[in-house]
Amino acid sequence: MMTSTQGALHFAELFDLLEGVLAWVKDRQGGYLWVNRAFLIKYALDHPGTDGLIVSEQVLGKTDYDLSPAFMADQFRLDDEQVLAGHRVIHRIERVGEFEGMTAWNVTNKIPVLDAKGVIIGTAGITRALNQEELPSGVGSGFEPVLAYMRDHYHRAITNQQLAAAAKMSLRAFERQFLAGFHLTPQKYLRKLRLRIASRALIYTNELLSGIALSCGFADQSHFTREFRRQFGRTPREYREHYKSSAGVPVTKLAARKQ
Repeated sequence: MMTSTQGALHFAELFDLLEGVLAWVKDRQGGYLWVNRAFLIKYALDHPGTDGLIVSEQVLGKTDYDLSPAFMADQFRLDDEQVLAGHRVIHRIERVGEFEGMTAWNVTNKIPVLDAKGVIIGTAGITRALNQEELPSGVGSGFEPVLAYMRDHYHRAITNQQLAAAAKMSLRAFERQFLAGFHLTPQKYLRKLRLRIASRALIYTNELLSGIALSCGFADQSHFTREFRRQFGRTPREYREHYKSSAGVPVTKLAARKQ
């Protein structure tokens, strides 16, 4: 367990040795205290013309609002607030990138950083890209096929019984072990996955709200609107109007789901 920012930064340097893994430590205000080499490389690639020798100066001390579109920064801050309250984000798979070209997926983990007295003084996280066939290891025996099933079928209705069958567990054992491993029920995990995919579709596409709702696995637009407002504090229409002009990216007419 990391007990101080200094200790956290000391051990975090090990992540410089891992290719393809982005790692970071933030303070309570969301300012980056440390990021690993892969994080800096990705930042430089996403910002052509960046001087590689001073890229760390362009990241450290900044927040996600300085580095990312507003709608993404707000989602990152929402995560941070949950982690600062003592919760963890565990093995969350999420769709990332543009809606043009091949679908990209990441797996993300975020935990609190504690001082010597056990007080939460910041957050730390890692994320890495997943290949289409690859799934996160170390998530507990039997859950890899469950995450694959969610990834491939989130646009359809999914029951816990179907997920339990994918895990080759009884329903009761699956629900208990999933909650223990992910700190969320299977349906809450799935709902958060769908909502994050939908949030990106609202910004990066011109798809009708009803189409986004159905392509992301919601029963209808009313169900989608209700769950979206509960998660993000805005209706999908309000969310799109609020963030789209600040996203700074071209939109497409593609649906949220693309094979």
